[in-house]
Amino acid sequence: MRWLVLVALLFAVSPTWAQAPAPAPAPPTARLPEVEPSGFQARVLPERVLLGEPFTYELVITHPANQRYELDLPPDLGDFELLSQAREPPKAGMEPAVTTFRLKLSAFNLGMMTLPAVPFIVSTEEGPQRFVAEPRTIEVGSTLPPDAESEGADLKDIQPPTEVAIRSWMLLWALAGVLAAAALGYVAWRLFQKYRNRPREVVAPPAPLDIRIRNALSALEAQDLPTKGQVKDFYFRLSEILRGYLGERYGFDALECTSSELVAKLRRMPTPGLPEDALMRFVSESDMVKYARAESSPDSCRDALAFGYELLAKTWPPPPPPEAAPVSHASGPQRLP
Repeated sequence: MRWLVLVALLFAVSPTWAQAPAPAPAPPTARLPEVEPSGFQARVLPERVLLGEPFTYELVITHPANQRYELDLPPDLGDFELLSQAREPPKAGMEPAVTTFRLKLSAFNLGMMTLPAVPFIVSTEEGPQRFVAEPRTIEVGSTLPPDAESEGADLKDIQPPTEVAIRSWMLLWALAGVLAAAALGYVAWRLFQKYRNRPREVVAPPAPLDIRIRNALSALEAQDLPTKGQVKDFYFRLSEILRGYLGERYGFDALECTSSELVAKLRRMPTPGLPEDALMRFVSESDMVKYARAESSPDSCRDALAFGYELLAKTWPPPPPPEAAPVSHASGPQRLP
C-alpha cells in the first residue's frame, strides 16, 4: 500500500506530466498504406534555376491502368512558391499507364535548396493508398552576372523606409498667389482713391422752357437750311421743336400725335393766347412739305420760323393761377354791444 501512496504523491507534485500536450494528429493521408508505382522519374526544367524566376518540376509516374494518381500538396512549401500545377492523364488503352504532373514553382533563397516531398493519393481496387515522391535537391543561382559583386551590383538586403525629397512647386504657387492678391488690392485701392478724389460733376439744372425753345429756333435759323435746298429737313426740325414745346407747355405727348390729334387735344385744353388759325396753317403746310413733297419758297420758310417765335411769345409765360376769392368766416351779421 505504501508504494501506491508514493506513486499518487509523485503524480500530484508533478502536474506538468499530466498536462503534457498530446502530439499533433497526423493528416488523414499519412495513415494510408504505402504503394509504389511501377516507375517514377523527376526532373527540373530548366536545369539552372534562378532566384525568383519560375521553373517546372516534372514528375512522371508509371503505374497500372487500374490506378489513379492525384496530387496532395501541403499548403506550405517552405522557400518555394507554387505558381500553377497541371496533370496530364494517361492515354486510353495504354498498359502500363503513365501520368505526368508539372508543378510551376519559384524559389526565394540562394544556394542548395531541397524541394519538398510531393505526396500523392492513389485510387486502387483495394482502396485509397499513398505514394510520396522523395525530396529533391537543386541549386538556386543568382540572376546577377558572375562579376556583379566586383562591380558593386551584388544583392542587397531590404532597406528600411527612407525619406525621399520630391520637388514641389507648392511654395512658389503660394508666393505667386500672395503677390497676385497684393497687386489686386493695390489696384483696387488706387481706383478707390481716384474715384474718391475726382472732382464732382455739377449738373446744371435745365434752362427754362422758353429759353430752350428760343435757342433751338436760333440754331435752326443759323443753319439756313432752305438756302441749301434742304427745305424738307427744315420743316421736320421746326415741327419737332414746336411740337416739343406744345407738349411740354400743356402736358401731353405732342411728338407722338398726328396733326389732327394735336389740334383736337389743344382745343380741349385751356390755351389762352394760342394762335389757333396760324397753327392750323403751319401744320397743314408742314405736312404738305414733309409727306406730299410740296415745294416751299425761302420766304415761306422764313414765315414758318417767324410763326415759331410768335407762338412762343403769345403762349409764354403761362398765365398765373386765378386768385381764390376771400372766404368769410362770419356766420351772419353781428351786433356790436
